[in-house]
Amino acid sequence: MFSKIVTLAAILFLVGCASASKTYTAEGKEGQVINCSGTARNWGMCYEKAGQICGTKGYEVLEKTGDKGWVASASTTSANAGSTISRNLLIQCKP
Repeated sequence: MFSKIVTLAAILFLVGCASASKTYTAEGKEGQVINCSGTARNWGMCYEKAGQICGTKGYEVLEKTGDKGWVASASTTSANAGSTISRNLLIQCKP
């Protein structure tokens, strides 16, 4: 029982975190794309992740995109519908 609780806690922790990946801007400089999509995440998590990545140097937001929508799926045995929220932040750490 304890192992199931630990596993569930780990999954919930990972779901709640924003993720980042290195990319390059149109000018060829290194940047970071931060994804904090989903109903369990928010823009604050994107900005928090940006602060963790760049530290005290700070960062510049190059692009902020977000979209809300609905997702539906159906099969012969069931139908599901739900909302989807995408949030992406493109940042560049200050020198």
